[in-house]
Amino acid sequence: MVVDLDLALAACDLADRLTLSAFRRPSLAVETKADLSPVTEADRGAELAIRQLIGRERPSDAVLGEEMGTTGWGERRWVVDPIDGTVQFVHGIPVWATLLALEVEGVIEVGVASAPALGRRWWARRGHGAYAGVPGEAGERIRVSSVADLSQASISCGCIRDFPFPERLVDLASKVKHDRGFGDFWQHMLVAEGACDAALDPVDSLWDIAALQVIVEEAGGKFSDFAGERRLDGGNAVSSNGLVHDQVIAALSGTVPA
Repeated sequence: MVVDLDLALAACDLADRLTLSAFRRPSLAVETKADLSPVTEADRGAELAIRQLIGRERPSDAVLGEEMGTTGWGERRWVVDPIDGTVQFVHGIPVWATLLALEVEGVIEVGVASAPALGRRWWARRGHGAYAGVPGEAGERIRVSSVADLSQASISCGCIRDFPFPERLVDLASKVKHDRGFGDFWQHMLVAEGACDAALDPVDSLWDIAALQVIVEEAGGKFSDFAGERRLDGGNAVSSNGLVHDQVIAALSGTVPA
């Protein structure tokens, strides 16, 4: 039987071919969902392809996808975001990715983030480290940074207008060495690679972050909500190298770290 991580990588190979062929295509059909976010035929096609492969290889597994909801039930569940960063995808910006995670009894065991327009993919299996490289190649093991002082840290924040307490974000930005807005999956993968020390997402859903959590943690980092709780249903997320995590959480809460 195909190993779960290999299945996830194969599923992302399928998605990559579909999404990359549709990227910057003039005839691409774009619709607006009820939450006013865009969705394309590529989103739905990629999710369907992933579901069909999982259905053949793991027929008893459940699947939760951003575009097609939940099918099945059980202790094993695949979580799919066919295109994380659809806004960028629609506007011809190459920063988007397919995110795929496997949850087993409430724990994310496998995660893949594949960004074919960037020529980059990140993946991890719980207890076996995190890796990055060109899609389809072996990749190299990645580690978070060793920056321990917030004043020397580089941070990124996505969706600034959605931040619930912007004054705290401004205060945090004033405490760090660099602040940028890479956004979506990419900022968290930069944390996993050690290129960024912390990343903040003020609004997210399970499919936005499930795959990212295991990759960051297997790279030696930490992943939590804004309250510092290690959970994926908090509606927001912070990833870091672990060393500056408490300082970031303290800044977001308006307190002083212990």
